Amino acid sequence: MNYTKPIVFAASVLLFASCNQEKQLIEERKDRTEDAIEARKDQVENAADRAQDRNEANSEIVEAQIEANKDAAQADLDAAKKRAEADADAEKTKVDAENR
Repeated sequence: MNYTKPIVFAASVLLFASCNQEKQLIEERKDRTEDAIEARKDQVENAADRAQDRNEANSEIVEAQIEANKDAAQADLDAAKKRAEADADAEKTKVDAENR
């Protein structure tokens, strides 16, 4: 019976060491999972930033296209107005010439 205490002590030390090793493995797995989540979070944030930058660039392009279309439409209207004025002046001149 003199060996009972050392055997119980050795068994408890082995059990304790085994539990500590399992806890350490669980903690390492948790840390790796957290690192992976943080890395994915960073990737998502970077993708969102790039998307926002693209949207801002596209918005500027669309605004420039709208402004160019507005300017082109205004130029067309100005040209149409000048043609109408020229046609009216030509008709007035023709009427004046016929009445002389």
